[in-house]
Amino acid sequence: MDFRIGFGYDVHQLKADIQFWLGGVQIEHTKGSLGHSDGDALIHAICDAILGAANLGDIGVHFPDTDPTLKGIDSKILLKRTIEIISKEGWSIGNIDSTICLQRPKIKSLIPEMQQVLAQTMGISPQQVSIKATTTEKLGFVGREEGIAAHAVVLLKKV
Repeated sequence: MDFRIGFGYDVHQLKADIQFWLGGVQIEHTKGSLGHSDGDALIHAICDAILGAANLGDIGVHFPDTDPTLKGIDSKILLKRTIEIISKEGWSIGNIDSTICLQRPKIKSLIPEMQQVLAQTMGISPQQVSIKATTTEKLGFVGREEGIAAHAVVLLKKV
């Protein structure tokens, strides 16, 4: 098979007085994303989608939250390592389509920067990285601003 599709999903709790990283970009906000790493839900969903498409498990298999060396790590490093893992298996990124679910802050203006940062990290074109953002119309944990969710779909192609 020359192509494979993978799906990734991640959620993180939002807490006051911590940094907020999303798509490899630091966002100014009163809350940040709580996690063992920097809590970047978008990158984590993308990593899961990539690893799933290659049938190589998920982010927790390769980068467990029980590993003290990964405490506070920049998620771009995890994404770069994920690309190295699939490259060794003969896969490359075809394209990524992702959706961020976040009530506040509005991030539409930051999407081009996120696309650039993620593309550079993965060694691909920004045209291969689609990022969309939506609210949940004040419904659920995202709507109550208790957390963030991210979804990602990736197409891998055999090199």
